[in-house]
This record gives sequence, structure tokens and C-alpha cells, in this order.
Amino acid sequence: MPLKVLIVGGVAGGATAAARLRRLDEATEIIVFEKGEYISYANCGLPYYIGDVIREKEKLIIQTPENMRERFNIDVRVNSEVIRIDRKNKIVEVLDKSNNEIYTESYDRLILSPGAEPVKPKLSGVDGQRIFTLRDIPDTYKIKDFIDKHKPKHAVIVGAGFIGLEMAENLHERGLDVAIVELSDHVIGPLDSDMAAFVHQYLRSKGIRLYLKNGVREFIPEGEAVSVKLSDGRLLYADLVILAVGVRPNVKLASEAGLELGKSGGILVNEYMQTSDPDIYAVGDVVEVQDILGTVLKKEKYTEAVPDNRGGQLHTGPALTEKTVLIPLAGPANKQGRIAADNICGRSIKYRGTQGTSIVKIFDLTVALTGANEKQLKEMGIDYEKSFTYSLSHAGYYPGSTPMTIKLLLAKNDGKIFGAQIVGYDGVDKRIDIIAVAIRAGMTVFDLQELELSYAPPFSSAKDPVNIAGFVASNLLKGDVSTFQWDEISDLDRTEVLLVDVRTKMEFGLGTIDGAINIPLDELRKRIDELPGDKSIHVFCQVGLRGYIAARMLMGKGFASVKNLNGGYLVYNTVMQDQLAMEHADANSAEEGRGLSGSEDVDGLSVKPAESGIPCAETTDCGKPVDMKD
Repeated sequence: MPLKVLIVGGVAGGATAAARLRRLDEATEIIVFEKGEYISYANCGLPYYIGDVIREKEKLIIQTPENMRERFNIDVRVNSEVIRIDRKNKIVEVLDKSNNEIYTESYDRLILSPGAEPVKPKLSGVDGQRIFTLRDIPDTYKIKDFIDKHKPKHAVIVGAGFIGLEMAENLHERGLDVAIVELSDHVIGPLDSDMAAFVHQYLRSKGIRLYLKNGVREFIPEGEAVSVKLSDGRLLYADLVILAVGVRPNVKLASEAGLELGKSGGILVNEYMQTSDPDIYAVGDVVEVQDILGTVLKKEKYTEAVPDNRGGQLHTGPALTEKTVLIPLAGPANKQGRIAADNICGRSIKYRGTQGTSIVKIFDLTVALTGANEKQLKEMGIDYEKSFTYSLSHAGYYPGSTPMTIKLLLAKNDGKIFGAQIVGYDGVDKRIDIIAVAIRAGMTVFDLQELELSYAPPFSSAKDPVNIAGFVASNLLKGDVSTFQWDEISDLDRTEVLLVDVRTKMEFGLGTIDGAINIPLDELRKRIDELPGDKSIHVFCQVGLRGYIAARMLMGKGFASVKNLNGGYLVYNTVMQDQLAMEHADANSAEEGRGLSGSEDVDGLSVKPAESGIPCAETTDCGKPVDMKD
């Protein structure tokens, strides 16, 4: 007897599960319910339609109900909301919105893919006509039509995640003055604050105003505009507001059916994407899944048992007991939909966890991350090391190379890679994907050294940036150099520690760490007698390479305590300038936003273009690059 499978929700998870089910079994009866009008669309392309990068509406639509019926023989019912699950009798109640009628449908297996809904804080004035959220096609059309008709000039974006930043770019490109309000002290929550500082600098150089460590207290209508009152009392003027403060899993249906929820509020599933009811699966933004870090730490092997049976093998083991997380990304949702379909058709396939590999374009800048960040590692009590490296996207002598900063997080004991973050321009996507694969495979930084990656001058260097990151991190683990961190500098006991800037005199004159002396690297051997033998010598350069050479030299000369600044002066100075910019912003209490343009002067601070903040390479003197070696 053929199975009957009902799927609640389309888009990434539900539509993928439906198509996979049909490819595996021609006989299964498949019905997809979608409460809206659109069954499958490009969520991630929505900001670019608003920004006129994507101009045709049709390009946002991936699949139509008609195409699903014709190609896959799938019964797709739009404007049909499943409002109740009767688990005992294995039926669902469906509200047909077109006729305002309720009917029932039976199932053998049920897949829940209702997604998530945008968070809309309960604030005075939040329902104003100039305040929008962006989650689906109708939201997109509303925002686009509003901009085309009313020609707003000032926008406030509440929230600095991926959607918030993409909207900032697209609204700015359409000529709006843009301000971002973010409750955290940095943009892109999973990004570490020191890497986010580079992004802040770049956004300010583009004329985007940042109000960090700030929330919204209320929205005050002002005729054809709205004043956004911040938690510190400031008022931001706007004629368009985008709420991008995050999403929450749409678990009402599952919760009312008595399905088990996780600690983060999503539907809890096991490795086979089954809920606490083995006949009901859940996929996509609504589920809690195991963090990939748990798999990496357990060194679990990636093997599959694929039984030669059909008909819905059930895995009735307990739901995951490892740390579970909510990670609303399209890639994991697609994979989960496929795995749920496989298991319904008798293939014993496990979902191995989500590592949160993400990337975002911000004007010309690219920000990418994968795996754990420092906050997560600290919360889990994991002993870790970190490294910063700076490389070019391809050979420096070939025209058009651009810089990137790579931060690696790794285990102190064996060098297993926990996470990575990259900020740069060209080639960032390629490098984050390599490291994402390395994390998934349980590789170490020693493995990164040995990766044989494609090389020709227009594409990379003989030692790829990923190799360089492996070299530097490996040096730390092997004890070739000890490091100190940018956030430790203020607590250094200067009676016990001497800071030595080994950059050129010109670089030193442009700015250094307070209290440091300057001995350029090429003069260090001749002037080594100037260094006291009874102090710890803490050296630094611009990005770490010359500091590393200096540290090795001093260690070879018998100095007992030598450390090199991890990430160099660049990381330290970028973070300090970012903090200074925030302090200047905090000092402003007058009404903000009227008539401001994309000036590089931000709240009284002259901010250099971001290109000068992300280095092209370590330099021996001003502007002269040298080879990035270990």
C-alpha cells in the first residue's frame, strides 16, 4: 500500500522534501500545504529586489504549484493553512483560505516545515504604516512599492544581522540615508567583536550610521515620517523603518500537538529529523539541531547504513541530548528536507549537525564565518587558541588582488579546527568553504598546511591564504612563538613588561600603543642591548609577521620571556578606533538623521576608508609588500 505523506510548508525544506520523495518513490501520495500564495521562492534574494539589483519579480519564484504538479505529480495546495494535528487518528485539519472552509486530511507520515516568523517587538507605534518586516514575497512587494511610490530619504534599520546589513546596502544604493540600530555591541551576532570592528569601520566609510549597544524604546509618528526613540533617549528621524531583529520558529502547530520542543524554543528532532512522534518529521528554520561542534569533539565517523527496504523505517530512539541550536539557514533546511524524505522511504540517513557556514555581501566587502565563535567556546568551557592572518586573494604581483583577514579558532591540544571568520573582498567565499569542509572532516590546522590547492597568479598564491592560516596556527601550537591578545594590553604591568614596536619609524610615527618603544625589525640585532633582560618583551608589528620574526630572534638570543601581539597593531588599533567611534556616537544626544550624507566624517571622527584597515600584506616599509611566510 503506497504511503501518504503530508508536508506543511514549502520553500527550502518542504519543497525539497516533496521533490526528493517523488524521485525516490513514484507511488507515494504527496500533498503540500502552504498557507501563503507562494510555494517556493528565493528568500535570500528579497533585499536585492528591493534594491533594484534583481528587477524582474518572476526571478524570485523558484517553483510554482503548477510546475510541481506537472513535473513531480505533487498535490500542492496554496492558501491552505494546517491549523491542527490529531496525532492519535493521524489526521490534520486544514483551513482553505480561499473558501474559508475547514476540512481534514489523513496521513501516514507528516513533515513539518512551517519556517520562522520575523520578531516584531511590542513597542508603541510599531504597527505604523512606515514600519516593515522582511520575510517573504508579500513583505518584499510592500517595501518595494512603498519606496517606489513615496521616495523616502531616511531609513532606520533595527537589527544588524544578515538581512539588516543587506537591506542597509540596498537602501543606501537607492539613495537613502541609512542608520542601523543594534542592541549588541557589534553587527552580525555570530561574528567575534574584533572581526566585527573591521566591518564597522567599512560601514562608517560608506556613510552608514551605527548605533550599537542601543535598542528602540518606541516609534513616534510625525506626519509623513516617524521618530525612532532609542533606549538612550536619542531620536532618529526616518520615513522608512525596517525591523530586522531576528526570527522565531513557528512552533504553534507542533506545540499544540504535544510535540517536544527544545531549550531554544524550536521543535526537537533526532538525527533522522524525527520529532518526538516517530511518524512526524520536522525540517528547516523551525527545528533545533545538534551544533556541529558536538560532532567534531566526538570525532564521529561519517558512515551511513542504507537498508534495501522501502516503506518508512522508523527510528524511535531519543531525541538529541547534545547541545541543540536554532540556525535558520537555507542550506541546512534543504539538506534536512532531503534527509527526512530519505528516511521516510526507508533509507537510514543521519543529519550530522549544523555548523552555521554563512556569508554576506556588504557593498564590496565580504564577511563569512563557519563553526564556533569565541563566545560559544567559552560557554562550553573549551580550551582554545586563536590566530589572525592577513593575505591577498591572489598573487600580489598580478593586478587586482585584494586583502582578507582570517581568524581561526582551534583546539589547544591537537589543533582541531573549531571555527573560522574571514573579512575581505575577492576570494573570501572560496577560503571559508575550504575551512568549512575541514571542520566537517575533523581536520586540524596541521592539515591546512598540507592542503594542495589550485594555484595560478590570477587565482591564488603558491601558499594559499588557507595554507598561511595553517602555518601561523601551527606555529602557536608547536611553541615557536607565544602570543598576547589585543584585549590584554590595558592590563599589562608595565613594570614587568616592555612593549616594543618593530615597525618602521614612519609607521611608528603614524600611531602606536601607548608606552611602546620603537626598534625597527631590521635594526633589532644591532640594538638588542637596549632591551632589559629582567622584563618580558612584548613585541608587535602591523599584522604579526615582523613581530614573529622579532620574537624568534629574541628567543634565539636568550631572552626568557618573549611574546608577539596576535593579529598585530592592526587588530588592536581597529578595535580601539571602533570603541572610540562608539563613544563619540554615545556623546551625541541631539536628534539624528536629518540631512546627513555619506561623509567619511562620522560623529566627529575622521574614519579612514576600510581598504586601509584591512591590510594587503605585512610591510617592511610604507607600502612595500613582502612575502607572507611562516
